[in-house]
Amino acid sequence: MSEIIIRPILTEKVTALQDKRQYAFEVSGGVNKIEIGKAVSKRFKVKVTSVRTMWVRSKSKQQLTKRGRFEGRTRAWKKAIVTLHEGDKIDLFTNE
Repeated sequence: MSEIIIRPILTEKVTALQDKRQYAFEVSGGVNKIEIGKAVSKRFKVKVTSVRTMWVRSKSKQQLTKRGRFEGRTRAWKKAIVTLHEGDKIDLFTNE
């Protein structure tokens, strides 16, 4: 179960979603919505209402140095936005 949820995502946009009981997590690439919902329920002891998933695409990066130009890509990763049942809440700073 611990390998399904990699880390919580704490951005300004996700923090605004927490008022609607929605939390975002980086998850493993090969898991589905049912497995994500069960992992969040078990780890944080809450009831999950819905799970939305999306792939965050990789980006092209370039760096110019004295030795020339280096090109590469960032990694692609899977994001899950989990909506909790009315009254449930996750405190990401104490349950980790």
